[in-house]
Amino acid sequence: MTYSRFWPAVPTRRRPACGLLLILLYLVMLSAVKIAYAETLPPLKIVAFGTSLTARGGWQPSLETRLSACLQRPVKVESVAKSGETTLWALTQLDRVVAKEPDIILIELYANDATVHRFVSLTQSRRNIGEILDQLHRRLPRARIILMAMNPFSGLRGLIRPFVGSYISTHQAEARKRGLEFVDHRPGWERLSPDELAAAIPDGAHPRPEVAASIIVPNLVGHIAGRDCGE
Repeated sequence: MTYSRFWPAVPTRRRPACGLLLILLYLVMLSAVKIAYAETLPPLKIVAFGTSLTARGGWQPSLETRLSACLQRPVKVESVAKSGETTLWALTQLDRVVAKEPDIILIELYANDATVHRFVSLTQSRRNIGEILDQLHRRLPRARIILMAMNPFSGLRGLIRPFVGSYISTHQAEARKRGLEFVDHRPGWERLSPDELAAAIPDGAHPRPEVAASIIVPNLVGHIAGRDCGE
């Protein structure tokens, strides 16, 4: 006795549609699971540690938003930064950085060491950044420490930093010596024309926040995430 008369088979022409519906349902459920999982993750905590290029940078909110979208988890960026300060000041701020218990520390501390009127020699700057890196790595052994080279200087701001490239290279060498990371944002600025660069950095030192974000953030998102997030 057969049961086909009571339970007729699904017509062949409907089978592809049923299969497609099941695939779509699976994808929706998978997406919901991923969203739910992301919402349970604690925020990725980032501390930006630096000078006015961080204190007045304005790129941090964009980094929060775009890195969160890339990683599918919350991201919180805080700053420990002060305009006009050097690595000497930074040495006194390590407790503040450590207290925030960051997962990632972004560091730019060469810019004012390189000014001729602050009298921080290249040798002292090397020693200071080395001590900063050693203390942070010792006190926050799980944190990723990423040194950065920021934007170019021009006009008077450039004239008072005649050897800024040497300070950047020195800080980079100290990071590499310790197996730490280095992100160079300068190539992004070099792609701008002279007129675009002048408009982007009107005072010769501090970029407009929206332009800084357009150059710095995609670079950092790709580096931190370790993949292309469509930036």
